[in-house]
Formats: sequence, structure tokens, C-alpha cells
Amino acid sequence: MATQQELRESITNQIIQSLEKGVSPWKRPWSSDPCSGPPTNAVSGKPYTGVNPLVLNVVAENRGYKSKFWATYRQWEELGFQVIKRPDEIGRGSWGTTVVYCKAIRKSDDRHDDNDDSEKTFFMLRSFVVFNSEQATGDCIEKYRIGSSPVAATEIDERNDKAERVVEATGADIRITTGDRACYSITGDFIQMPEREKFSTSDWYEAIFHELTHWSEPRLNWDRKNPENTYALGELIAELSACYLAGELGLPLDNSLDNHAAYLKTWLDNMKADSRFLFRATAQASKASDFILSFSRVAEPEELLV
Repeated sequence: MATQQELRESITNQIIQSLEKGVSPWKRPWSSDPCSGPPTNAVSGKPYTGVNPLVLNVVAENRGYKSKFWATYRQWEELGFQVIKRPDEIGRGSWGTTVVYCKAIRKSDDRHDDNDDSEKTFFMLRSFVVFNSEQATGDCIEKYRIGSSPVAATEIDERNDKAERVVEATGADIRITTGDRACYSITGDFIQMPEREKFSTSDWYEAIFHELTHWSEPRLNWDRKNPENTYALGELIAELSACYLAGELGLPLDNSLDNHAAYLKTWLDNMKADSRFLFRATAQASKASDFILSFSRVAEPEELLV
């Protein structure tokens, strides 16, 4: 069984290879088909979180999978399907993909004296092997695969409307200017955005979600003054969080890295130097996207005990 360090290094290396090819592993364009979108567990219906969407997107890109649905061997069996035992030339079959459950554990930093309450965060990993729906067979497996009928234009409009409600529900102070710079002012606690007409619809939401992630930093106690919380790390967190939010809302994004050339080398250098860098980024990005969505999520009713 792989050690914690080996798991981190293996996953980080997959992401590095994708980045070096010029492909963003956290952004994958998808169609309006209901079986297309961010990697999702076929049983729970919930999107994968943390580093897992990146890993599954890389594998899907390399093997040509289009479906968003993944599950373990046993989960596909529980749904009445069977994973194909022999992989073909592009990996459709029994070659599973390792994903991880990542739990953050805070421990006192022994390097400080006894009167210092400093703590460090460690990530404990537990691995699972999952398979895409295109690696499974059985009656009605088509419901978990890309079909030929796209979602109606009205539903695409509804997704944009939902995205708008997510932004408005945060109550963030968003100021539209005639300039061309999108940014978050930590001293003024406001977001500055160029006029909406300067963006495509998907680019607008990607940019505003990016800045909302920076807006969440003081609200989630993400300290920019901490030496470990570098500028490059903050930008990677905001990039990831924006993509997680777009995926949750069903908004497709261009998977090019053209807009991130200035950070790409730094991200790669940090990932190669420290396998924890990517996991810190994905953990905080998941936390930020959940926080931003929390303002507009409707609370599920509590079950009554009888």
C-alpha cells in the first residue's frame, strides 16, 4: 500500500505532467449534456472535491472519457453494472484511477516553545480506486453516459441565473468600473470588476468567482502575512475555487492556460519542490467555494425522529 508521501507525489506528478503539456487539469470544457460536467460520484450524485477533480480530469482527458460519472468497483456493482475487466488500447476497462479522501489534522508545532500555541495542518490521505461509467457495462448504463440530446437553452439560462444569485447572495461589495482590471481590495473590502460587456458569459463568472475567493480570505482566516501563504498559492487557490464554483453551477470553462502564464512556472516549481503545495491549495479552494455557495444554498429540512 502506498504511503502518504507516495500518494501525494503520485498525484502531484500527474498534475505537473498535465500543466507541462499546456492543459489545465482543473478546467475541462464540457457540453450541456446532463452527463457532462465536473467529476461526480455515480451513487451520491455529489461532485468530487479537493484534489480529486484535477486527477479525474487528467485521466478523462488522456483516455477520452466524456462522462462525468465515476464510482468504485463495488459501487458500480451495487448499481447493477459490471466494470469491464480487460482494458483496451486507451484504457477503457479495468485500469482504475486512484482518488483520495483528504482529512486536515491540526497539530501543535513542536519547533516552538511550550508557551507558543502555534499549530500546523497535516493532511491524512485514504485512497480509493474509481472507474468511469465508460469502463462499465450493463443494462441502462447509457443513463450515466453522454447522450445525443443537449440541454435546452432555457436550462442554460437557468444556470446563468443561478450563478447570478450565488454572486448576489454573498452581499459582497462589487464595484463596476470603466477600467480593465478585476481585483479585490483587502483594505477597502470591495471587489472591482470591469464592465460586463468586456467578458464572455463564462469569463465573467470565472473572473468574479476568482475575486470572491480573495474576498473570502479574511472571512476564512486565510492569513496573507503567513510566510507559507505566498502570492502564487493565493492565486492558485482562487483559480481552483473559481473552477469548482463554475463546475457546481454547470458553467463550462475554456481549459487553456493562456491567462495564467505569469503564475505557471511558479506553480510548477512549488509543486515539484513540495508535494503538499497542491493539497494545501485544493483544500483551501474547496473550503472557499463551499463558503461562497453557503450564502445561497437552501438548508435541507431536518429529519424527524419518531
